[in-house]
Amino acid sequence: MEMDSLLQALQPLPMTALFFVVPLLFMFLVKWLRRKRFPPGPKGWPVIGNMDMMGHLTHRGLAKLAKQYGGIFHLRMGFLHMVAVSSADVARQVLQVQDNIFSNRPATIAISYLTYDRADMAFAHYGPFWRQMRKLCVMKLFSRKRAESWDSVRDEVDTMVRLVATNTGLEVNLGELVFGLTRDIIYRAAFGSSSHEGQDDFIKILQEISKLFGAFNIADFIPWLGWADPQGMNHRLVKVRASLDGFIDSIIEEHLQKKAANLGCAEVDGDMVDELLAFYSDEAKVTESEDLQNSIQLTKDNIKAIIMVSLRNQYSTLFVLRCPHHVTQA
Repeated sequence: MEMDSLLQALQPLPMTALFFVVPLLFMFLVKWLRRKRFPPGPKGWPVIGNMDMMGHLTHRGLAKLAKQYGGIFHLRMGFLHMVAVSSADVARQVLQVQDNIFSNRPATIAISYLTYDRADMAFAHYGPFWRQMRKLCVMKLFSRKRAESWDSVRDEVDTMVRLVATNTGLEVNLGELVFGLTRDIIYRAAFGSSSHEGQDDFIKILQEISKLFGAFNIADFIPWLGWADPQGMNHRLVKVRASLDGFIDSIIEEHLQKKAANLGCAEVDGDMVDELLAFYSDEAKVTESEDLQNSIQLTKDNIKAIIMVSLRNQYSTLFVLRCPHHVTQA
């Protein structure tokens, strides 16, 4: 009697199992049929893909792969799919004919976090915001007229000339003087400070940001390792952005207070922060209007990201010119 009841209980199990197995098989089949078709390329390992080839993906390494797989080939770096183009015809399609599709720059975890989720122009997606930001940079921040109007340049040059004059008859390291002059001009043109107080701290922040921008982060390629943070990248990112926030927030507040105190007075030559604060708002706004002043409004995150990326690029170029052997070694 007990055996009969047990057999009756087991009979529905195969039918129940079919209800789970068949949908799973159907989903797998649909996924397999709809899988993306990629160009030919070297077969990779499970999970890591072609990451074992990273050290060989120089221009020579890519040219060697192009000879084997053709002018367009596919690489899988962890969970990221990349396509390398070396054929002139395909490159023309990417850079000219289909340039709108390929215009957005990829951003790593570090770049997204330190640019406040692409709040600057360099890494922003192509669209109305990028177009208006480009117009702002060309017409306001880095225009020739703007550069010629900076009294800070003449003041810093006068200071260096006086320093050289006081050392008449003595040896002078002209290279170091020109380096210091350029560094001080960049800082003063950006923040309007002639005391250069905090300049060394700010340069250290930018140097750490540059290191993080170029650092290898396993979570960029295998996202589910991000929570483990095996390289300690998350801690470094949080620390350096907190330092950046503290530094630039204090400068923005000083400029806002100065602007409120000088309300109604005649305008004087401002710096980069003043130019950006002219478009400051609590909420970002972008339109395609021809009037730049009414077409874009920037938040503090936008302003901080623009300052950070712009000055990082300028200081990086300056330090490369100071130490050209680093470029040769690279």
